Amino acid sequence: MTPRFGARLAVAITPSDVGKRVTVRRADQGGFRDVVGTLISWTDGTLTIVRRDGTVAEISEKSLVAAKVVVPR
Repeated sequence: MTPRFGARLAVAITPSDVGKRVTVRRADQGGFRDVVGTLISWTDGTLTIVRRDGTVAEISEKSLVAAKVVVPR
């Protein structure tokens, strides 16, 4: 029998984490995508995250697979 290893995926952020640095994994048609940055808003089911380079990602709450708060840079 071959051992199987898997990660536990959990969405561990809430709207109260606005202003904090987060990492988010979302699912889309191409697979999984990761975004790391500052969560600047969470409104009407849409998260807005600003990456370190200043680009903005808008992510549907329904597409979240995993997320957590991470330490500031």
